[in-house]
Amino acid sequence: MGKDTMESVKKLFTTQSAKVDTNRGGEYYTDLYETCRKRLDELKALPVVNNKLDFQETIMDEGLDRRDFLKWASATTAMLMLPASFTPLVAEAAQVMNRIPVVWIELSDCAGNSEALLRSDGPKIDKIVLDIISLEFHETLQAAAGHQAEKQLEEAIELFKGKYLLFVEGAVPLGMDGQYGTIGAKAETFKDHLLRLANGAAAVIAVGSCATYGGIPAAAPNPTQSVGVMDVVSGKPIINIPACPANPSNMVGVVLHYVLTGKIPELDSLLRPKFAFGYRIHDNCERRAHFDAGEYVEEWGDNGAKNNFCLYKMGCKGPMTFNNCSIVRYNEAVNWPIGVGRGCIGCSEPDFWDKYAYERPMANANIKAPTGGVEKTVDEFGLALLTAAGIGIGIHAVASAVAGKKNSEKDA
Repeated sequence: MGKDTMESVKKLFTTQSAKVDTNRGGEYYTDLYETCRKRLDELKALPVVNNKLDFQETIMDEGLDRRDFLKWASATTAMLMLPASFTPLVAEAAQVMNRIPVVWIELSDCAGNSEALLRSDGPKIDKIVLDIISLEFHETLQAAAGHQAEKQLEEAIELFKGKYLLFVEGAVPLGMDGQYGTIGAKAETFKDHLLRLANGAAAVIAVGSCATYGGIPAAAPNPTQSVGVMDVVSGKPIINIPACPANPSNMVGVVLHYVLTGKIPELDSLLRPKFAFGYRIHDNCERRAHFDAGEYVEEWGDNGAKNNFCLYKMGCKGPMTFNNCSIVRYNEAVNWPIGVGRGCIGCSEPDFWDKYAYERPMANANIKAPTGGVEKTVDEFGLALLTAAGIGIGIHAVASAVAGKKNSEKDA
């Protein structure tokens, strides 16, 4: 990550990140509960925006019942690092998400994050929640095109000015005065397009590695001079949800937090929500025991590979990657890269394509883990990591049970 990007991060982090009460006792959560309660009552009083789907009816149509929904709400509450007493509030928040308008734009990207949402299978409630959101504009999903699509966008940003959440997928090319990326009949550059829409947004959510850090478009030699959203937008709350693609659960978590509190979640130094990126993949990896025992895959197809040994020597970047994909996983919590025998490539970290996307022993890469070594974080996070692992087990159990229920009903 370049000097300019680092300066952008420092500036944004110091201006938009709320102060956190480090002594979160009963009084803190009592006040937070009341704040959330008031916020939800205000949202309930608002009219439904455009998406009039009923949450309860949608759940029933998917073959789920209220018990399934409450299990999901409980697991999501834990993922957001809130006490169990907040579960009813999270359940209510999911049901009023159609009061929050969302505008989704795509810049220099492959639409992989949109595809991750579209191609999720099974009755996962995260998917249902995203269906309920009042999505006012999305090039990939909408039927409108050309001037009709532009009119729809203009009407949405004017009608919901200062209220909509702007999701951005894709990097921002700055080369040739932005001419590497233009949109619409007026050939508005991606940069100008982003700035205009961000100006009226309540918050900007950069989704995927391209939108957060520039991703593959910004890889060396970066001929289009692509950068991430935070290098362009200022004066607005920005939340980065990196990874290639970003996990739908993390998107839902950020939106739910905003619905509950009217504010963005607590962020790390790279503007990532701490509830999703507060710990390393390495410390919650299912192969961690093999790492501790010194059992590694030495080459593809050897006995170590057949016995699911640690992939560190094959270039796994888990020790320097912060993400929760080892906990939440992908494809209805079924699996994730390391689970299928492929080392992590660090796609949620800055400059991952240039720094991490290769297969060679990490000892030969001359890259130092952000924490100062592969063991340091274990001592620093301690109990918190064990708690996170427990939360992950709960989320997996809920997802598996729900999927099993629907499959059994289909068979019947």
